[in-house]
Amino acid sequence: MAAERQGGGGGRGAGAEENKEHKDGKDNKENERPAGPQSGGLGDSLGLEILQIVKESQQQHGLRHGDFQRYRGYCSRRLRRLRKTLNFKMGNRHKFTGKKVTEEILSDNRYLLLILMDAERAWSYAMQLKQEANTEPRKRFHLLSRLRKAVKHAEELERLCESNRVDAKTKLEAQAYMAYLTGMLRFEHQEWKAAMEAFNKCKTIYEKLANAFTEEQAVLYNQRVEEISPNIRYCAYNIGDQSAMNELMQMRLRSGGTEGLLAEKLEALITQTRAKQAATMSEVEWRGRTVPVKIDKVRIFLLGLADNEAAIAQAENEETKERLFESLLSECRDAIQAVREELKPDQKQREHSLENDSGKVSNIQYLHSYLTYIKLSTAIKRNESMAKSLQKALLQQQRSDEDGKRSPRPQDLIRLYDIILQNLVELTQLPGLEEDKNFQKEIGLKTLVYKAYRCFFIAQSYVLVKKWSEALVLYERVLKYAREVQSGAGAHRNSLKELPDVQDLITQVNAEKYSLQAAAILDANDPHETESPSQVKDGKPLSERFETFCLDPSLVSKQVSLVHFPPGFQPIPCKPLFFDLALNHVAFPPLEDKVEQKAKSGLTGYIKGIFGFKS
Repeated sequence: MAAERQGGGGGRGAGAEENKEHKDGKDNKENERPAGPQSGGLGDSLGLEILQIVKESQQQHGLRHGDFQRYRGYCSRRLRRLRKTLNFKMGNRHKFTGKKVTEEILSDNRYLLLILMDAERAWSYAMQLKQEANTEPRKRFHLLSRLRKAVKHAEELERLCESNRVDAKTKLEAQAYMAYLTGMLRFEHQEWKAAMEAFNKCKTIYEKLANAFTEEQAVLYNQRVEEISPNIRYCAYNIGDQSAMNELMQMRLRSGGTEGLLAEKLEALITQTRAKQAATMSEVEWRGRTVPVKIDKVRIFLLGLADNEAAIAQAENEETKERLFESLLSECRDAIQAVREELKPDQKQREHSLENDSGKVSNIQYLHSYLTYIKLSTAIKRNESMAKSLQKALLQQQRSDEDGKRSPRPQDLIRLYDIILQNLVELTQLPGLEEDKNFQKEIGLKTLVYKAYRCFFIAQSYVLVKKWSEALVLYERVLKYAREVQSGAGAHRNSLKELPDVQDLITQVNAEKYSLQAAAILDANDPHETESPSQVKDGKPLSERFETFCLDPSLVSKQVSLVHFPPGFQPIPCKPLFFDLALNHVAFPPLEDKVEQKAKSGLTGYIKGIFGFKS
């Protein structure tokens, strides 16, 4: 106890972080009764969500990053707060008085939590020493001592939970927790058979608990089962089970480990096997893979997705449809942000989350890919809807040339199709879909369709400026893309139903080609075909051609040429140099008499001058 109390202070850095928690008011919430049946009197049953409390505490206080020292300090501080709240102090600052939790005083589930935190503190200290034992082998003896202390506290917890005041679920969780710590101790002692029996007992209890409750509650138990399964296989391998050895080697390859099974490698295995856990009310299936959804905001968005799409399909006008599209995209961005916040703490794990044997990514990353797919697909549908409305406006403009507000141009459609093609490129780069050949094939066909329409409207823009050869080449490119789509559609015709019809585009391009050829022949025979000199730009700025009229479209653009800037260098007169030529013709007065007077004075005059005598 003294060693735990001394180390329980955890490092100063951990203490600073916990002091921050005091400011946020988190400590007061921890002192409240944990989740479970509340105890209103001696006749009420006590309950404690042991596994949930342990997992939440570990994830929030250091174990997400493998910082066992921080978690150990947290356990010590929480123990002190619990003892103070329950008035169950171990003496005072001058004298230690040991107390034990007995069945007679078991009137609050926080007494069970007190023992649980004792066991967690000893276990975290053992795991900290296990990390340090890699460089200091002598610490392994201290490690085994702390694990024995943790098992002792777990036995006390199991004994108290046998009371009639404790509900059946808490009794089973206490037995499973005791079996887990016992298995860890036997595992470190390399007692493989005893460790395997303890882990199997723990696994059996958690599997029964998972089957007894809803799928949402069973996720935590299934995670614990998946966590201890590698330990069971490792024990079977050391006992001599050859079938377990192959499973162990595959597990090592997936986790990237070398020798042994460290705790951080088991966390990676838990993440990779979450897809196997069934969750009927909180899962989504996409492209043959089922992904559990635990975030409420994402769940609400996915439940309302079908309704939003139906409302968009039934919209009466384009303004209503655009508003619904923007609302759906806004909800999708919020859902993606919620998933991204869950991804941030596991950045290091996500970088190694690919399974070497199947190429699958973690469930949370795959869920992020699914939401990103929904966002990009919705953006494509919105831009396609805008393109259809602009095409109708272009047809109406050709039929009736009316003056008024700015009319649409083919360049506007080109911009929309550029955005669609960029979204399709992002779809091909979604994590988890790189090896999906059907998906990549579908995106490739859609890309060809939108490229064909983009080339068609680029050709239309060239026709407007009478660039017949460029437009004809682009029309041929449109036909090439369209034929590739028709030849490669095959089994993917169902996915292309929502796209614009390529056959209609081919018919329209053939008609436009004949019109273009006729217009080119007529334009070649036009005597006014030569370009007017007044429309030719000579590269001079506006300040240098005020006398000449020239149609310069750049004057109404953002890159207008008004003057040369920066201006060029120009010669300027230098500062004049003055020469005193009159000095050579000046006659100065004679100074011989003054020079002789100074010579007569000599040393005597110098001395008199020093002492201040005047002649």
